[in-house]
Amino acid sequence: MADTMAAPAKVAITLTVNGEQRTGQVEPRTLLVHFLREGLGLTGAHVGCDTSQCGSCVVELNGASVKSCTVLAVQADGAEVLTIEGLGRDGAYHPIQEGFWEKHGLQCGYCTPGMIMSAYGLLKRNPDPSEDEIRHALDGNLCRCTGYQNIVRSIQYAAQLMKDGPTAPVATSAD
Repeated sequence: MADTMAAPAKVAITLTVNGEQRTGQVEPRTLLVHFLREGLGLTGAHVGCDTSQCGSCVVELNGASVKSCTVLAVQADGAEVLTIEGLGRDGAYHPIQEGFWEKHGLQCGYCTPGMIMSAYGLLKRNPDPSEDEIRHALDGNLCRCTGYQNIVRSIQYAAQLMKDGPTAPVATSAD
């Protein structure tokens, strides 16, 4: 018996990802996280749970933090997306990335991109959050390694850096 199931038709999409216009062809069922990772090679957003519970896939979509495993790529057509790869500029860490480095907010690192992107959304809305507000903002992000205390400290440190203004850039790689 011949296979009568045809592959789903692909749809052209165009997004602005980390400030650069990107296009691709996706099946209508393709999740944004898979398009970013497999279609664009941006592997910072992780697929951690397949149930939208862990938050390791958080990105900014049109200025709002979203779990990219809950958004179809076709829904993001025409949108602006910011991933962890787009935070640092000119070879320097973003203050939140610096905070995670300086205050040991990561261990295995699997959840870190989602934590950082969630923190980015929080600090845009509230540049001086309390510890409770930070913990509440991270409610949809799971970490199996750190116990969260250093993550909270990292975000507090980043908030202070952002309030104090620019400092000397921290290099992202060895010279």
